[in-house]
This record gives sequence, structure tokens and C-alpha cells, in this order.
Amino acid sequence: MQTRIEAVLFDWGGVLIDNPAPGLMSYCAGALGVSVADYTRAHNALGEEFQKGSISEAAFWRRVCERLGCPPPRQASLWGEAFRAVYSPREEVFALARRLRQRGYRTSLLSNTEAPAMEFFLELRYDAFDATTFSCAEGVFKPERAIYEVAAGKLQAASNKCVLIDDRLDFIEGARAAGMQGIVYESFDQVKQDLAGLGVKGE
Repeated sequence: MQTRIEAVLFDWGGVLIDNPAPGLMSYCAGALGVSVADYTRAHNALGEEFQKGSISEAAFWRRVCERLGCPPPRQASLWGEAFRAVYSPREEVFALARRLRQRGYRTSLLSNTEAPAMEFFLELRYDAFDATTFSCAEGVFKPERAIYEVAAGKLQAASNKCVLIDDRLDFIEGARAAGMQGIVYESFDQVKQDLAGLGVKGE
């Protein structure tokens, strides 16, 4: 007998919004006056602590700019500015989350993201979610087991009654290892079909 799904968790970048990473890399590279390739390498080498919230944005930029040999950004929050500039929501996915919540499912955002982006999300005051779980606020990130357990706990739902929708297979595999169901986002219609296959009706 199939376990009844009670909670649906949504990734942010690549699910609820277009993947912001390419735009973020380009925006920050332009602001620092370096190539996108060089910035991306520095970001990928140093971004984990920023995403986990263990260093401040100022410390992150200090380390990045030391590596790149360029002056630090003048903006109070270059990352926040960049995120706002490239933000492109998928309204149909937000609408799905709202419908599911109205139908009695518990809904949540579960995102690996940095504090300035989290602050922007909270400013938007979306009405589609019962809870939010951000890596920068929890000190852990996907695919670490602990973040899935935190997210399920906020929804007061057993892990096996949760399903995560994420565009990254490794994050879905992390969710499954933590006991959740998982759907890899490929298209909106595919997600609706996969949810229906789990007995979750979004229409």
C-alpha cells in the first residue's frame, strides 16, 4: 500500500524560479571586473561556507577577491543585488504550491542558499508555504541528511510522508536517503504527473 503523502517540499532555484546560477556568476563577474570563468572558479571554491551561513557575505567577498586579485565590491550586498537582478519566478509552480496548501497538504521551501537571497525571499512574503528551510540558517545543506530532517520537522511530518521536488538528482538522492520521496524537476507537466503518481492531486 502506498504511503499517503502529507507534505510537498519545493527547491527554489531551478524549480520555483529559473536557475539563477548563470546570471549570478555573470553579474558578479561584471561587478568585480573579472571573467565569468575566473569568478565561477573562485565562487565554487569558496562558496560552501557562505551557503552554510558559517561566514558573512563580507568575509566571502574578501576571500574571493583575494583569490582573484581584485578590490572587494563597493555594494553593501553584491550578492543580494545580483540575486534581485536575475530573479525569475515560475508563477505556475508557485500556483501549484498554493493549490496544494489549500487542499490540505503541508508545503515548504527547502533551499541551499545564502543569507542575502534568503532575506530577499522573506521580503517577498509568498503565501504558498507553511515553512521555509534555508541552508544558511541551518548550518547544513543538501544533500546532507540533517537538512531534510529539519525540513520535515518544521512541517511536523514523517519523512516517508514528504516528497521533495528538486532539479538536482544528488539532492533528490539525499532526500530519499533521509526517507523522503523525491521528484526530479524536468518540466512543470512532468512534475504534476509524478505527483499524481504518488496520489498527490494539484489540480
